[in-house]
Amino acid sequence: MKNKTINFQTHLKQSFKDLKFKKAWRESEAQYQLARILIAQRNKQKLSQSQLAKKAKTTQSAISHIETMQANPSLFLLKRIATALKKPLSLTINPS
Repeated sequence: MKNKTINFQTHLKQSFKDLKFKKAWRESEAQYQLARILIAQRNKQKLSQSQLAKKAKTTQSAISHIETMQANPSLFLLKRIATALKKPLSLTINPS
């Protein structure tokens, strides 16, 4: 039996046909964007998770959980992280 190989984009397109998957994907978008931006800014500043955690007065585990989308950080913690990265924190609520 021959294995069929598909690329990620094809798989994603097929997965979006499932309404439960589509809903879960959309609901995780904010967490994904937060993780993506946090990782990018931390790497740009050449900081380890531990170094950022120390500057933000939190734990390396907390940073890791945010970056892997396993946490729902408080606004207070996000402010401390933004301050540690010397970046402004900006939040937007988009109308549907």
